Amino acid sequence: MPKRRKISAFVKILFALFVVCGVLVAGGYYVLTTVEPITTEPEPETQCRVDLADGKYSLKVEQAVSATTVGGVAFSRNLPPEAVTVAYATVWQETAFYNLEYGDRDSLGLFQQRPSQEWGDPEEILDPVYSSRAFYDALVEVDGWEGRPVFEAAQAVQRSADGYAYDQHEKLSARMQEVFTGTRGSGLTCWYDRETLASLTGGEADPAGAEQEMARVFGVEPAALTDAPESPTGDRGWAMALWAVAHAEEYGLTSVAYNDRVWRASDGTEGAAEWQSYVTDTRGELVLG
Repeated sequence: MPKRRKISAFVKILFALFVVCGVLVAGGYYVLTTVEPITTEPEPETQCRVDLADGKYSLKVEQAVSATTVGGVAFSRNLPPEAVTVAYATVWQETAFYNLEYGDRDSLGLFQQRPSQEWGDPEEILDPVYSSRAFYDALVEVDGWEGRPVFEAAQAVQRSADGYAYDQHEKLSARMQEVFTGTRGSGLTCWYDRETLASLTGGEADPAGAEQEMARVFGVEPAALTDAPESPTGDRGWAMALWAVAHAEEYGLTSVAYNDRVWRASDGTEGAAEWQSYVTDTRGELVLG
């Protein structure tokens, strides 16, 4: 009888690897085709969104707080919206809407005003309401500021090393001004990470404190909105409503309602940060909750 040929150890190992790989591939295919994939949604982050005329723009809450205040002070001075554009271009260049406690030499605050140049005491300059008033008061003293390019008007107030730098912020500032002066209605919304939202909804709201500060910013109490004369700056009611949204975390507000729209504090998922319809019998009333 012929002798059986022996299978080498190498061939046996190769065959075993082939079988194992086949099992792994088949198992992987089974898992991919039969098991539902695990979806992980990113954690929500605290943020604000501005609905500009030509698109959406993201801001940190601190930036939105500053923008609503700088814009709001213009109402107390009965200034045209162009003044807000000049102020915004200035703040973008100087601090990007962060109220800094430092700067070049002794410069401070949103506009980087200097105590040594008689803009005020450090504590005053670090108050966004005070610093905004100081900027606008200086702007209106500039001869023919309304007809000047934005960067020239800003430079006439600031007297910085590179006045032309303000020019790069003009277009964005003009579009932001339309929102924060209230002419685009509910053009600002903010949402929060889960920890902040839990703290906000579980805390105690201070609508009275918010209304008191709004009176200081806008020069009119929210309760007097319906009787207040129209402002050349824009729609004061909507500007106040947006101010309240931006400051919601500071004052523990979970809802802001104005006219037929309402904003509610949320994590922003699934459109929860959008303003919704609101049924009310009194138009022109600002309701904080």
